[in-house]
Amino acid sequence: MSPGTAVLIIKALDGLTARSVATAENIANAGTPNYRPLRVSFEAALKEAAQTGDDAVRQLKIEAKPAIAGTPDAENRVDLELATASATALRYEALLSIMDRQSQMESSVIKGGS
Repeated sequence: MSPGTAVLIIKALDGLTARSVATAENIANAGTPNYRPLRVSFEAALKEAAQTGDDAVRQLKIEAKPAIAGTPDAENRVDLELATASATALRYEALLSIMDRQSQMESSVIKGGS
């Protein structure tokens, strides 16, 4: 795996972790009056940073922001939050699997295929 790919995957894992934390907070506050759910959007910024280079990816700040009041995104629906939690967990697991497979291949090469 190239160093750039590893940097990109690690930053994506950071984004998915932030999304997972925000989603858990949204679920915990589902019954709180006037609570605005938190949203973590990082994919477009990560894609743009990746086109610039590894340093741009490393410097990318990923943070949760409250949904904009009055938009459909500002409605805190537990069913949608649970779907987000599930999708986030699947994507996280997929990235970990990619990193694990790459590590196994590199280890095999170092050991001489044994």
